Amino acid sequence: MKSNRLILYIFLLFITVFAACKKERGDDPIIDADTEHSYIRVLVNDELTNELSLITPATGKVEKFTARHPKSALYTTASGRYAALVHTSFNFVEIFDSGLEFHGDHVDTKATPKFAALTGEANKPTHFKTKGTEIITFNDGDGTLSIANENNFHTAGAKMNAINAGGIAHHGAMTKFDNGNYAITVKDGSVAGSLPERVKLINASGAQVAASTIQTTGIHGNASDGKVSVFGSGSGLLIVDQSGTQRLLPHPAGFGTAWFGTILEGGSDGKFIGYTAAKGAYFINTTTNTITPIIESTDIMQCKIDRAEKNLLVLLHDGTLKLYDLANGALKREGRVLAATAKDETKKPTLEATGRYAYITLPKAGEVHQVNLSRLAEIKKLAVSAAPYRLTIFGFENSDNH
Repeated sequence: MKSNRLILYIFLLFITVFAACKKERGDDPIIDADTEHSYIRVLVNDELTNELSLITPATGKVEKFTARHPKSALYTTASGRYAALVHTSFNFVEIFDSGLEFHGDHVDTKATPKFAALTGEANKPTHFKTKGTEIITFNDGDGTLSIANENNFHTAGAKMNAINAGGIAHHGAMTKFDNGNYAITVKDGSVAGSLPERVKLINASGAQVAASTIQTTGIHGNASDGKVSVFGSGSGLLIVDQSGTQRLLPHPAGFGTAWFGTILEGGSDGKFIGYTAAKGAYFINTTTNTITPIIESTDIMQCKIDRAEKNLLVLLHDGTLKLYDLANGALKREGRVLAATAKDETKKPTLEATGRYAYITLPKAGEVHQVNLSRLAEIKKLAVSAAPYRLTIFGFENSDNH
């Protein structure tokens, strides 16, 4: 009997020490934790007013700030610390600082949440990208790029810098490669309307590095892993590598006139997600040159990858949220999380997610719904502004400080 008790005491001691070591190392809880990571923030803007809502999901705290204009597009920088507000209609970009800084295994609170000093003024800044510590906008009004580095975000009077690649006004896009060059769309006028037809490579001065070799019937949507960039086009997927080599990857059989107008980074090199409302969401593999379906549906309202790059979330118009494994496309779970939204509704919910929770705006309710990805029926409602428009998740999926 004493021997059994001794074994039990040793076992309990081992468990206690292991748990303490695990906590000391800063390991995060598993996906079905009851709360969001402490250092995740959600920024929500409003369609009609300049009101911003900054949510700390772990506590439910909502702080209020004032943007320069309403109805902006919201993005998160590659570092995770900042959010960018792109005011296309007002030719303006501003930066919001979470005040959080990641240090490999923990997060420091460096400052209080506030707007950074740097701003951008350009001719219809529209498409946004971020790589390393750099942010980039494509300016539809004149075909230029604007760039800025996080090192200057809090420099008084700092402005985004222009790169003129000799283009003309069009609804364009760009990516940045690991070698420092940019892939930028070109409007040659062969197709009516604002969409570009070609892509060329430029350097940081705007000088051409590699000319376009393929003309398409129109380009929209793009993504890059730093080595290869994928542009959606009516002619097929335009694949451009950082040396300037270009090729077309044909659409799947039966696509007809449908094409991928949205391209998302897929979480690993050579892997992307293509989405079209006319067909659904598909894996794109630029290494094997294959396109395979994840979900084939014409009822998709939102299609997003979580910040942990583990899941693809698909929100249907009927209010169903589907969670797919980004590694293999397997459906993990699904459930009804919203009331149905009409396809012709002008104020539709928008979706973003971490590895633990989905966050969905309810424009007519003045709320953001926080949906537990392990238990989809578990939904927390957070009051924000009267007409929430867009949201972005920034900060870090981490709960450890010093």
